[in-house]
Amino acid sequence: MQFTRRDFFKGGIAAFTVSFAAPAFLSDIARAQGASRRNLVVLYLSGGNDALSMLIPVNDPFYASRRPSLAVTPGTALSIGTDTSGVALSLHPRLTGLRTIFNAGNLAFIQRTGYQNSSRSHFLGTDIWSTASPTKSSGPGWLGRYLDALPSPVDPLVGWCTTREVPHTLIGNHVSVPSIPSVSAYTFSSPNTGALEQGFSRTAMTELASHLPVDQPHLSFVNGTMQSAIATIDRVATVGAYLPTVTYANDGLSQALRAVAGAMNKGIGTKVFWVQINGFDTHSNQQVNSATAGYAGLMNSLNNALFAFYNDLRNQGLFQDTMVLQFSEFGRRINDNGSGGCDHGAASVMMAMGGNVNGGLYGTAPNLNPFPNNPTLENSGGDVTFETDFRSVYARVIDNWLGADSVGILGGDFRKSSLTFI
Repeated sequence: MQFTRRDFFKGGIAAFTVSFAAPAFLSDIARAQGASRRNLVVLYLSGGNDALSMLIPVNDPFYASRRPSLAVTPGTALSIGTDTSGVALSLHPRLTGLRTIFNAGNLAFIQRTGYQNSSRSHFLGTDIWSTASPTKSSGPGWLGRYLDALPSPVDPLVGWCTTREVPHTLIGNHVSVPSIPSVSAYTFSSPNTGALEQGFSRTAMTELASHLPVDQPHLSFVNGTMQSAIATIDRVATVGAYLPTVTYANDGLSQALRAVAGAMNKGIGTKVFWVQINGFDTHSNQQVNSATAGYAGLMNSLNNALFAFYNDLRNQGLFQDTMVLQFSEFGRRINDNGSGGCDHGAASVMMAMGGNVNGGLYGTAPNLNPFPNNPTLENSGGDVTFETDFRSVYARVIDNWLGADSVGILGGDFRKSSLTFI
């Protein structure tokens, strides 16, 4: 009987191991299995990012007229040049740090990413992006399949999720990724007080988990997960001693990226990290031109967190070994919905950042003219249609950054020769 990590979570046992966390000797195992120093940080903008407020076709004559409460104030957007179709594009005014990274050649925007007949459901849309299959939204995630394909033994800290719940993307059939939202809280939990008593408890728990009965797969899975969790406590603790070279803000994304930078600096063996920022379901009161509220506030947080991370990694000599890949479950509709926001749409924008990223603008911007045969729009001109299958972006990352086989992991050949961002 095959017992997957998803089955484990459905059984409600995840809370049993979430209070554990894990050691240093396994870094040797990571090196022995050929693990490179290349790091992948997946950044999820939860809720459906409004691409037309992040990457703006400033000279499109329909941009302001179709978005009376959403258009960025003329003259405030940050120009970054033109794409291959000759469309002038600018970043949201709060993305000053990202423009610096873009101008340095280390930031790429992949326009109009998505898939045919885009789901408008947060849940289904997220599952589709997680499995990399518009027709099969269940089963292991694309990065879960990548981790499953790594040669055994796989380091228990090969993946690190900075949110409380491990996302579908990282769920595999064999490899478990720990949820570590707080480095300081990721410790052995004992009812006994005092270091000596806690040590006794940890020793006892380690011995209890040492038995992996082949005739009891559920117990074997629990005990194996406990072993992995206990085995990572000591290494994660070293991240708490990390002293960054820059000051990170106190918001969730900034602190998550600070922990990621610390894990890289301490060399604990993690290859794939997951970070997330919520709040992109902007149906009303979107406030694209505010200083710190609404969508402008989200852009401000995103910019500050990524720019601090960028500078910290550069100072530590780690930026060349790192790629940040950003996605959202769908884009948003073009028209203002009358409530100061916009509703669930189709294609959006992806972003890749890193020392080895070939920065620039990939793909073409939509033409916002709602005429019936506009090939860049769909649903009677209400939505941006996709130009680049999101799996083509995944394929480039798998093949050219992770060094794995995208065809096998994605279940098809989605490689696109024009996607040369890495």
